[in-house]
Amino acid sequence: MKWTEDLVAIATGVLILGFALVVFVMAPYGNASEQAITGSVEIEQTTLTSHLHLMTAKLQKWEYNPLDTFAGKNYGWGLMSLLLVFASVLGGGAVMMGTPLKKFLGGFVLVFLVGLAAYVLQSQVSFKSIGLGYALWAIVLGIFISNTFGIPDWLRPALKHELFIKTGLVLLGAEVLFGKIMAIGLPGIFVAWVVTPIVLVTTFWFGQRILKMSSKTLNITISADMSVCGVSAAIATAAACNAKKEELTTAIGLSMVFTSVMMVALPAFIKAVGMPEVLGGAWLGGTIDATGAVVAAGAFLGDSAMNVAATIKMIQNILIGVIAFAVAVYWTTKVDRAQGKKVSASEIWTRFPKFILGFIGASIFFSLLQATLSPELSEALIEKQLFGFTKEIRGWLFCLAFVSIGLSTNFKELRSQFSGGKPLILYVCGQLLNLGLTLLMAWLMFYKVFPEITSAI
Repeated sequence: MKWTEDLVAIATGVLILGFALVVFVMAPYGNASEQAITGSVEIEQTTLTSHLHLMTAKLQKWEYNPLDTFAGKNYGWGLMSLLLVFASVLGGGAVMMGTPLKKFLGGFVLVFLVGLAAYVLQSQVSFKSIGLGYALWAIVLGIFISNTFGIPDWLRPALKHELFIKTGLVLLGAEVLFGKIMAIGLPGIFVAWVVTPIVLVTTFWFGQRILKMSSKTLNITISADMSVCGVSAAIATAAACNAKKEELTTAIGLSMVFTSVMMVALPAFIKAVGMPEVLGGAWLGGTIDATGAVVAAGAFLGDSAMNVAATIKMIQNILIGVIAFAVAVYWTTKVDRAQGKKVSASEIWTRFPKFILGFIGASIFFSLLQATLSPELSEALIEKQLFGFTKEIRGWLFCLAFVSIGLSTNFKELRSQFSGGKPLILYVCGQLLNLGLTLLMAWLMFYKVFPEITSAI
């Protein structure tokens, strides 16, 4: 039986989360629960957990010599183990999808090494300070290789960017905890759930009616990328409307460039004008695309701003599934529907990106699990241990996906997407609307409608 890509992504994500649950939560739970009574939890690392953390350890910063990034830890053994784990798990997924294991593994090693190079470049001090992360380097390196040397046929079976990133999105769902969301409550929900759909619909309308973009799929993918939460939303939306690979690459490229600029410029502006920390954090969380960039920008303002920003971004992440479903329905019933033909529910189900169900299921499961544990245990076992592992695995999966996108992208085809500069104009105009509405809504909700919640943060 040949599995679909979405089912393999869900199965792979569940496998990774289930393994992490056993190793980082269930195994140490007995010892940790007694210590939680005192208000602090110390988790004793086993040989297995220590090695898993070594596999996903962040590389050291370096300034002049790239090899300095591997200094101080046994990174070689950890990275080799990570390669073997990915080759086994993702290779198994490729086999389930009908790709022979030998053909997948033949190219996957190169994809992994290019991904490692992207992480090394991210660790460079100057690059890191201006927000040039692994995602940007992964796509740039991939495009450079594919358009300079070309892509051999033996590499193509390993370029499964959708499998990699959909699996990563299932892992992301586990991190969207309802308890965190309710800590900020209604102000954060208004900022994330009211502004985002308005910006998405308005930007799409602007692209079609004012800019008259020829590709509706490119328009909606950029609009979702910019208004919801960057790359994750772009992937889900592109799947829902059957956007071309080059259109997805264009949206992701715009997102990463502007994210790098905004994560530096917005905190500096907030500091310069003396904006309150909570308001600044809410503004960052609702406008900067990538979750990691949101946390980094919020940390520049302070702990309160960082927590507010990260929570609002988490609330916004929930919309990934909602937006994907809405786009699938709209595209099936309006855009792709033949005149006079009725659209059945089965057609909508066929178009719907089903990996989103894994995202939602992981979110519900881990939210319920968190509710059964004390705050101390939840923080120690789930957020620090389990998510400390799965976040890095997710980052690697995204990196492998971006490398694959870059390696399979023809620069001439990518350049054609920017014809007339309309995608750039669309992104800039949409982001300006997003910045204005988010700031207004954050000010109204946190300081006029629910000031008591703000004072308690």
